[in-house]
Amino acid sequence: MTTQGKPRKAAVAAWIGSALEYYDFFIYGTAAALVFGKVFFPSSEPATGTLLALATFGVGYLARPVGAFVLGHVGDRYGRKRVLVTTLVMMGTSTFLVGCLPTYDQVGVLAPVLLVILRLLQGFSVSGEQAGANSMTLEHAPEHRRAFYTSFTLNGTQAGQIIATAMFLPIAALPEDQLLSWGWRLPFWFSVIVAVAGLIIRRSLEETPLFEQEVATSTVAKLPLAVLFREHWQQVLRVTTAAVIASVSTIFTVHALSYAVNTMKLERTTMLWVGVLANVAAVISIPLWANLSDRVGRKPVFIGGSIGCAVLMFGYLWSISTGTYALIFCFGIAMFGIVHSATSAVWPSFYGEMFPTRVRLSGMAIGTQIGFAIAGFAPTVATAIAGTAPESWLGVSAIIALICIVNVAAVATGKETYRVRTESLGKPIEVTV
Repeated sequence: MTTQGKPRKAAVAAWIGSALEYYDFFIYGTAAALVFGKVFFPSSEPATGTLLALATFGVGYLARPVGAFVLGHVGDRYGRKRVLVTTLVMMGTSTFLVGCLPTYDQVGVLAPVLLVILRLLQGFSVSGEQAGANSMTLEHAPEHRRAFYTSFTLNGTQAGQIIATAMFLPIAALPEDQLLSWGWRLPFWFSVIVAVAGLIIRRSLEETPLFEQEVATSTVAKLPLAVLFREHWQQVLRVTTAAVIASVSTIFTVHALSYAVNTMKLERTTMLWVGVLANVAAVISIPLWANLSDRVGRKPVFIGGSIGCAVLMFGYLWSISTGTYALIFCFGIAMFGIVHSATSAVWPSFYGEMFPTRVRLSGMAIGTQIGFAIAGFAPTVATAIAGTAPESWLGVSAIIALICIVNVAAVATGKETYRVRTESLGKPIEVTV
């Protein structure tokens, strides 16, 4: 049944759409680390301003569980395509408006209030993006290639981060006064082009054969959330716990950048290049790890990636504390670009395969977005606990190691699903292929 779909088109559309969507989401994180403390919280001490700016980054993750409940219901009740179009329109609009905001010096406390509101809209939007794209691609994919095809969603996410960081490279090189007055706004305004291009692509998608069969046989759940929490709550809990591995990404993207530039006084342009090259490595690594997962299983690849992140985060943050750029690039690319990519490659298929078609989007959206909400505050929590001193790298690394241990436990105790037929996923009777 799934082979009658259009897996390549779905995968490409997922890649492009996710790249565009997460471009919008990630430029906020870069701006929060480099600019927002000075633009929206100038009356605070530098360390406090940085902490408050990072908190606005985390606020976007608060809206993600709420959006997951709403968009998850829409996706399982009315179709995957409707969610994918809605998320792009909402994200593009809210991101453009961030670039139009007045500063604290212009309107006072209203400026950070408006910033938080728009960040909440971003979080609401992105909550349905990956779950919708993953569900669409998984249900179109051939039986033996589900991890490979669904990995295009996360591959697109990394590409979006590359574009976002690359957009900030020339902006970060501007003189301080130009950067803080108008330069930081340009990447946000560019989102108009991003949203229009993504909307054209998403509108051409077709619904998945599995969802269309449910519509034809009148088996679509009228209340998907009720079915989800009555019959699959354990899997939602497992996905939530496992999804906290996203803390590795938020620490790398936001906290490490802030620590390097604001604490260790390293060159912000050079540190942005670390992110670009690490994400280039991730774009290459993700489909390779996914292909391996289709051959040996989800769990070995996922667990190996989590353990590797726990170890290499110590090396990456330590290298920043030494100020040695060669070490920073080596550890950053190895940790985020290669090892963390193993988890990114596997989870789109692994999480989706825990649920049947009728609640797949809801289960993935709610489980991942609650886990991601926790991960979104990892930079704020890590900074609050470990501080901003040069030696704070050790405490932050220990926090990440603990998170990785929790992730390994959640994944290791789950069922292996790579040889289960797509029609049988999430059901008591599993038919292997």
